Amino acid sequence: MDRPIIAIMYDFDKTLCTKDMQDYGFIPSLEMQTSEFWKKANDFGAQAEMDGVLAYLYTMIEECKRKGLPLTRESLVDNGRCIELYPGVKEWFDRINLYGAAQGVQIEHYVISSGIKEIIEGSGIADKFTKIFACEFLYDADGNAMWPKTAVNYTNKTQFVYRINKGVLDISNDTDLNRSMPDDSKRVPFTNMIYIGDGLSDVPCMKMMKAYGGCAIAVYQDNNREKVEELLVGDRVDFIFPADYSEKGKLNKTVHNIIKKMAINDELNQENARQLKEIKGK
Repeated sequence: MDRPIIAIMYDFDKTLCTKDMQDYGFIPSLEMQTSEFWKKANDFGAQAEMDGVLAYLYTMIEECKRKGLPLTRESLVDNGRCIELYPGVKEWFDRINLYGAAQGVQIEHYVISSGIKEIIEGSGIADKFTKIFACEFLYDADGNAMWPKTAVNYTNKTQFVYRINKGVLDISNDTDLNRSMPDDSKRVPFTNMIYIGDGLSDVPCMKMMKAYGGCAIAVYQDNNREKVEELLVGDRVDFIFPADYSEKGKLNKTVHNIIKKMAINDELNQENARQLKEIKGK
């Protein structure tokens, strides 16, 4: 019998790393201040009445053209090597997987981010994820970015939770995503999901977890603790913790307890289903 699956989903910027991923290598390569780049992208988006994520992707392309710099998959992956991860992140995934296996469940990790997939691929932890859902560029014959292939904004993040729930990970496959499916045939029940984020951009996914029986966690640095506390007071998350993924951290202990609880609930549900099947078979 296959082991039950527990999916842990993460935002990336300020959830697994210390700031917006473009701030480490990409924006400095343009010889711009981070505040200057984001103001330019946000002002352009407001003037054009454009989705904010599409606006910043467009600004990335245009600023590289203006500076005569390549914007290729390779250059973005290389930018990802500059990313500074929070304490314990590199060891987190294997450690959590081992704990899940000891509880009789299979742990899968997913990214759902408005950041850049190619930069995440250079971060050193991309191979830890079953799937990375993030913004991505389409490249021309010469390898230069020419158009957003995928744009993940704050509200459409929830579609990727549904994809994980149904096991429809190909984002071009909307047919199977929208097909009606009995709850007991879905690959990862909502009750076996944990979402970890850092702020308001994660609220749609966090509220989804709260509504459907999963678990929502917000992590914080000292400079944004107050905003994260508001999420807890507003009943948008179940727990808040410092962004410390080390073995002795409070986040590690609580995720262990959540996995243990989900594993027990899954075992109880299986026993209930077994008994019902036995009675109906008489």
